[in-house]
Amino acid sequence: MQPSAPPFDERLTAPRSWWLIAFLIGIACAVMLLPLGALPLLVGLVGGTALSAVAVSSYGSARIRVVGGALVAGDARIPVTALGEAQVLDAEEARAWRSYKADTRAFMLLRSYIPTAVRVEVTDPQDPTPYVYLSTREPQALVAALSAVRD
Repeated sequence: MQPSAPPFDERLTAPRSWWLIAFLIGIACAVMLLPLGALPLLVGLVGGTALSAVAVSSYGSARIRVVGGALVAGDARIPVTALGEAQVLDAEEARAWRSYKADTRAFMLLRSYIPTAVRVEVTDPQDPTPYVYLSTREPQALVAALSAVRD
């Protein structure tokens, strides 16, 4: 039996400071409802915090996985056979590929609070997407997983 490829599964969670901001939004909602009494104040605190937390959680629910011979990034599922060389990007290079080097046709799963990224060429001639840009906290592990699946 052949050894399986090293698994890669990463969730791009939001930073802890965003959760504090969600709570502060709840406090702001409570303060807005303060003139209406204690019960609306509590409803504003709980409701505002809950809605803000749902927004932060949904933004931080993006996942990057290498599973079943495919790269799954957010809503995209790309077979590894359609991918070319993967390149680890440090913070400076990642910023460049997010801005002035970016191609508008590229698939980008980026999170500005994650400094490092991986850029993977798309070699499928039927696909107009030139490359895939993925923000990741573990770029070397993602490249290793893609190389292991490709080989």
